[in-house]
Amino acid sequence: VVNQREAASSNIFRHKEFNLQSLGIGGLSAEFADIFRRAFASRVFPPHIVNGPEVLSKFVGETEKNVRDLFADAENDQRTRGDESDLHVIIFDEIDAICKSRGSTRDGTGVHDSIVNQLLTKIDGVESLNNVLLIGMTNRKDLLDEALLRPGRLEVQVEISLPDENGRFQILQIHTNKMKENSFLAPDVNLQELAARTKNYSGAELEGVVKSAVSFALNRQVSMDDLTKPVDEENIKVTMDDFLNALLEIVPAFGASTDDLERCRLNGMVDCGDRHKHIYQRAMLLVEQVKVSKGSPLVTCLLEGSSGSGKTALAATVGIDSDFPYVKIVSAESMIGLHESTKCAQIVKVFEDAYKSPLSIIILDDIERLLEYVAIGPRFSNIISQTLLVLLKRLPPKGKKLLVFGTTSEITFLDSVGICDAFSVTYHLPTLKTADAKKVLKQLNVFAEGDVDAAAEALNDMPIKKLYMLIEMAAQGEQGGAAEAIYSGKEKIKISHFYDCLQDVVR
Repeated sequence: VVNQREAASSNIFRHKEFNLQSLGIGGLSAEFADIFRRAFASRVFPPHIVNGPEVLSKFVGETEKNVRDLFADAENDQRTRGDESDLHVIIFDEIDAICKSRGSTRDGTGVHDSIVNQLLTKIDGVESLNNVLLIGMTNRKDLLDEALLRPGRLEVQVEISLPDENGRFQILQIHTNKMKENSFLAPDVNLQELAARTKNYSGAELEGVVKSAVSFALNRQVSMDDLTKPVDEENIKVTMDDFLNALLEIVPAFGASTDDLERCRLNGMVDCGDRHKHIYQRAMLLVEQVKVSKGSPLVTCLLEGSSGSGKTALAATVGIDSDFPYVKIVSAESMIGLHESTKCAQIVKVFEDAYKSPLSIIILDDIERLLEYVAIGPRFSNIISQTLLVLLKRLPPKGKKLLVFGTTSEITFLDSVGICDAFSVTYHLPTLKTADAKKVLKQLNVFAEGDVDAAAEALNDMPIKKLYMLIEMAAQGEQGGAAEAIYSGKEKIKISHFYDCLQDVVR
């Protein structure tokens, strides 16, 4: 490395200190360190930033001219001042909108190809500049032309992942700084605790949490009886309770879909016997394995059994009890009417989102339904099948861990197409035996003590889901309207009516 003295004394950087938080940027210390190390080398001070405008135009040739104009100031500066010129930074937000892979668009004008060609010429053409730093931002790197990502062009590629706890603390400090300076922040607000509670929150979502907390505080000062009454600013205090309420209102996009998981176990989880309890314990051991093991970043588990045996409810319960920051369920009901390629894209997106979280669980519910399996033929989607096979074997990025649960009622079919082999372990969820059914009925407390044994005997080899349906039917009573009294314990289901309902339930 040469000419360090001249580089240090140049006018490329104009300010003596560089504080990310003073710029309103938090949680990106490591990323900025990498960018500075590779892009700025020995330069450690902030540059003068020139924001790139929108470049697309409806006039022929105007778009390419807009690209050239972005570099005009830097060209003039270098022409007149040479190596003493200032560093010009051009920022392209959503660069994928204008720098798509050449040949991928079908608009007939070729304007996107021309933009890429013009940009490449300016970056490292014959008369390329050495006083320009080009920064592109995108969440679709796969759409960019590969030539842009080669060395000498946009060669430094840094993924901005979700902030860790320290990063979230910095972001919360930034957004509450003015409130603290003006004494609007109550003493009980603990930003460190909030940072620990907001796993997988992005910077924008943390800003939303702060704004939501402020709205709760302002609401206490607003009188619905007299909206013209001025707000007493002296008494506005944003408390810890306001932030906790805001966390219930602002849900992270990459968080656990608790509502979806709870819908998978509307009746909660009851003790279904030792066999179900054993499988739950084994599943939770897999959760611990993913958390602590350094050699198992990816663990996959297949839950198979007859329809209604509680596979989805068990997987959802494990997801909730795991306390993982990212838990998503992939089911066919959210993809009704979609084309195969669209379904594949949605499944891939769930996995890509999971790779952004340090600990993730994905539940592939009813895999045979995802594959559009029909026994007559048989018929299934090979495209979706191959997508799942690839994703189930692809290791997550370094530092990320993933646990995948799959559920199926068609184990023979999945075995025939090779999907069973893609799972690390397979557990069979059995139907209820008489002893298991008796235990469930005692917990529900809907039969007289003397009728429990007879009812449990009739429920031998019954899936838990059908048991609940049968109890719901019998609880209505012979004339209807008896459910409230039965569930409150005032009345009990008559065993004779229970037997009548049993005849209607297809095993």
